[in-house]
Amino acid sequence: MSFYENTIVARQDLATKDLKDLKKKYNKIIGETSGKVLKIEDWGLLNFVTKIKNYNKGHFIHFKFEGNRDTVNEINKKIRVDRSIIRFLTVKSNILDLEKEFFKKDKS
Repeated sequence: MSFYENTIVARQDLATKDLKDLKKKYNKIIGETSGKVLKIEDWGLLNFVTKIKNYNKGHFIHFKFEGNRDTVNEINKKIRVDRSIIRFLTVKSNILDLEKEFFKKDKS
């Protein structure tokens, strides 16, 4: 099994319930295809530098998981037909940093 990071950019007009359902959906897909989700980061609503499909912003959700090629293929296949997702990126990683969150908002 290898480590992967998957970042999903969802449409800006999705409701909070829809975002939770999106996280649960892909968490379930990873689990069903012999993968294991190690961490889910919700980076929130961020601005784009340029418009993507007539959207100025998007909800970023980042999954860190352990899986195999079948897991990645299944996720990519489901994401391509999901109309609520604008962009996605899956990257294979040697090690995962589960401690640090790069887009965590400080509450100070």
